[in-house]
Amino acid sequence: MTLRLFDTERRTMRDFAPLVPGRASVYLCGATVQGEPHIGHVRSGVAFDVLRRWLQAHDYDVYFIRNVTDIDDKILNKAAEAGRPWWEWAATYERAFDRAYEALGVQPPSAEPRATGHITQMADLMRRLIDRGHAYASEGNVYFDVQSYPDYGKLSGHKLDDVHQGESAGAGKRDPRDFTLWKAAKPGEPSWPSPWGPGRPGWHLECSAMAEFYLGSEFDIHCGGMDLVFPHHENEIAQSKAAGDGFAQYWLHNGWVTMGGEKMSKSLGNVLSVPNVLKKVRAVELRFYLGSAHYGSMLEYSDKALYDAAASYQRIEAFIHRVAERAGEIPVGKWTDAFAEAMDDNLAVPRALAEVHRVVHEGNKALEGGAVDTARELAGQVRAMLNILGVCPYDPKWYAPEDTSAATEALDVLVRAELDRRQQARADKDWGTADAVRDRLAAAGVEVTDTPQGPEWSLGGARGKAN
Repeated sequence: MTLRLFDTERRTMRDFAPLVPGRASVYLCGATVQGEPHIGHVRSGVAFDVLRRWLQAHDYDVYFIRNVTDIDDKILNKAAEAGRPWWEWAATYERAFDRAYEALGVQPPSAEPRATGHITQMADLMRRLIDRGHAYASEGNVYFDVQSYPDYGKLSGHKLDDVHQGESAGAGKRDPRDFTLWKAAKPGEPSWPSPWGPGRPGWHLECSAMAEFYLGSEFDIHCGGMDLVFPHHENEIAQSKAAGDGFAQYWLHNGWVTMGGEKMSKSLGNVLSVPNVLKKVRAVELRFYLGSAHYGSMLEYSDKALYDAAASYQRIEAFIHRVAERAGEIPVGKWTDAFAEAMDDNLAVPRALAEVHRVVHEGNKALEGGAVDTARELAGQVRAMLNILGVCPYDPKWYAPEDTSAATEALDVLVRAELDRRQQARADKDWGTADAVRDRLAAAGVEVTDTPQGPEWSLGGARGKAN
């Protein structure tokens, strides 16, 4: 199958046909580094890391750009409230985002440009817009003339009469629907020189300038959260195309992480920071949770949903570990046709995961029946599929050698004692006791699998075999 993607702008599924054969160029709107990242912030990183991995699996050379907004009203306000320099505040939380992405196994971008490093490119873009009659300077500010661009609203579906930019009126703004490209300097705020006076860039301007600088005037895919469709992405399209650029050919938007049906945000006070959530589950389990829903759907957070996803991942992980114990090294195989069909269908990860679970089920049956070679082949398929999703247990990012600590050895002794008790009960046909032992182990998070060689157990990364 050909990879098909849902294009937000055209509101339809489209075959992916890159501008340059064999190469895929992708721009992802990255973080505004104003505070500690929560799981809603990093969902786009995980979702479009899966896109990147699947493009690479299709043998595309992927140019992946993810920007950093390091100058913004929110950054300035929070730094001022804390009595810290704005640049230190931005750098501190840029590093926090880097740690979160790295913890979740998100591949580093090809480049990660900062807004403050591309003022020259922004000034050039504004000059082109002014020369073409799409922007105007007034009292040290520069604004985009929305009425000068007839296709304004095509991405979001907004009618021009209903447009509200969500920004202040601004000195010299001719129409409240116009948006700011350049903000005139204010006392005590950072500024940069420009032909229109000192100031700093507007939020929308930076992404257009950086996308063009790194990917060219026309590139393949622009990604971001659905909350960016308007006004941010609508304004990006307007200013880039009005300047003469072809800009993005496909627009992909990920859904929010919600709590109680509301978008997770700091203003709602329902923030779950990545470091805090990683106290509840392992990083690979959090990635599995964030990536398990379709990228375009809402993901309603609850502790139960998080723990259910972690348990689901542990079952897959336990299967691979059991096969490795019986068959030795598991070479990475090839994903199944059903998995590829799901991924080619607009990255239908829920269907792809259903295929992973089906293969795991077949592999467990093969293992229990003594067909070790078959189980090993199926485990190789599972590894290939999990690699695409970024959660293969034997990826160096997640794999740790067998834990031989005293605590693990003690756990193994205790579990084996319980399993021996269960085995004796079964031999005595004392099914009540046998079932009670298994239920008690399950309640403690110990999964028991009966094999021809005896029962085996697993608990997250730990695993063992009864004597």
